[in-house]
Amino acid sequence: MSMPFGYVSPEQLMKDKADYARRRITQQARSGVVLSCEAGILLVTPNSSRALRKFSELYDRIAFAAVGRYNEFETLRKAGVRYADLTGFQYDRRDVTARGLADWYGQVLGSLFTDSPKPYEVEIVVAQVGKTTADDEIYRITFDGAVADEHDFVVVGGQADRVAAVIKEQYSASMALSEAMKLAVESLAGQGDNATEAAPLNSGELEVALLERDRAHRAFRRITGARLTALLTEARAAGEQPADGGTQEPARADDGSPGDGSRSTADGG
Repeated sequence: MSMPFGYVSPEQLMKDKADYARRRITQQARSGVVLSCEAGILLVTPNSSRALRKFSELYDRIAFAAVGRYNEFETLRKAGVRYADLTGFQYDRRDVTARGLADWYGQVLGSLFTDSPKPYEVEIVVAQVGKTTADDEIYRITFDGAVADEHDFVVVGGQADRVAAVIKEQYSASMALSEAMKLAVESLAGQGDNATEAAPLNSGELEVALLERDRAHRAFRRITGARLTALLTEARAAGEQPADGGTQEPARADDGSPGDGSRSTADGG
């Protein structure tokens, strides 16, 4: 029996979809870093836009991070907010967890990958801050719905392997916020076509957020403006001062307006 014209085996179709999505994510996005530190879970990525956000709050102590195609991961972010709010309303707020959201995102992306002609060009992270770094939860969900339980830190998009290698060499769970910021910025510098020129990233080129460990409720805060500039200054000073040097008061996250952490505002990007 002859095969119908244009037949493609399911294995080849899945491979083509995966290769397409992986290539598009790498081409479109610069890496995003999510890592645990003493102050909480720090999220850092190069992003000069102040409207199209890559980080957002999903629920009380849970954050969403994404790289790839903006309109696609923004759709996922909004759907995740609705799912979390509905779950918390129907059952209990404690029933809304990063693990549950990661599993839900995995099911959604897995179905889209299998059923749609074109897969979503996204890679997302769901992170939940705990009382200690050992209690932090970080989950990575890929375009095909695969869910990975990451420990301490995760890098998504762009030159993820190179960035992760830099972080792995220096990472410590006991890092202060300024030290974590220094490591994240240094690892992200020099991506793209001119990767050999590792020019330092300034505050106008970065999107930074923090899930603050000490906050009892609504832990997500953006770090912007003067606070971000101060944190970058502290981070650079942390790399220059001797081991017995004095310490500075760490920069706190921007308390800003409710919109910088509001789940009802379309602030993903």
